[in-house]
Amino acid sequence: MEAGGLEWLLVPMQQLVSWGAAGAMVFGGVVPYIPQYRDIRRTQNAEGFSTYVCLVLLVANILRILFWFGRRFESPLLWQSIIMIITMLLMLKLCTEVRVSNELNIKRRSFADFDLNYFWHWSKFTDYVQCVLTFTGVTGYITYLWLDSSLFVETLGFLAVFTEAMLGVPQLYRNYQNRSTEGMSVKMVLMWTSGDTFKTVYFILNQAPFQFSICGLLQVFVDIAILLQVYLYSSYPQKPVSHTAHPASTKAL
Repeated sequence: MEAGGLEWLLVPMQQLVSWGAAGAMVFGGVVPYIPQYRDIRRTQNAEGFSTYVCLVLLVANILRILFWFGRRFESPLLWQSIIMIITMLLMLKLCTEVRVSNELNIKRRSFADFDLNYFWHWSKFTDYVQCVLTFTGVTGYITYLWLDSSLFVETLGFLAVFTEAMLGVPQLYRNYQNRSTEGMSVKMVLMWTSGDTFKTVYFILNQAPFQFSICGLLQVFVDIAILLQVYLYSSYPQKPVSHTAHPASTKAL
């Protein structure tokens, strides 16, 4: 009798935990960008945030959605990708508007110029949308042609999660170049670390495709490396390295 009563209590509790974990997976990934978005909007300064983060996450999540058509995984992971794409487009829109309003150079750059020197440094948000739609169309068509190939599908899945695992690398390299973490949101990195740790555990417990678990662990290691930079550069300040010979490198990151 007691066992039956306990089971009656545990079943809905397990269901609630399952729903909570799924909700955390869907929306948890975008939480770190909320304080960053508010800071940029308040200060009207987007210099501390690399829009290449948006590029990496857009590519990774578009590829993950295409991977879903070849190998169906849990729907919360699919919805997570959709929510993340919307969030990154909103971040791009804000960063572009702020950068253009503060830019003294009146020359405008567009996606249609096909100038690699100004790739992902365009003057209008619509240019980024055109680029994203072009990438989605091309990769979607290739996926449609090769959807029956298990090797292609598994490679696509690996590229999706590996690209996302490299998310923190531009920030890691930028910090190393500057010998400083000034302008970077430590809150955002802490949220990255906690979110990536939860995500990796979720992948392992729910037996997600192996690519997800391996690259999740890699992503956690990159997050920890950035946090170590915060400690080292704050405890042992170093003189910033001059990059006058390569002005484009700091601009890109």
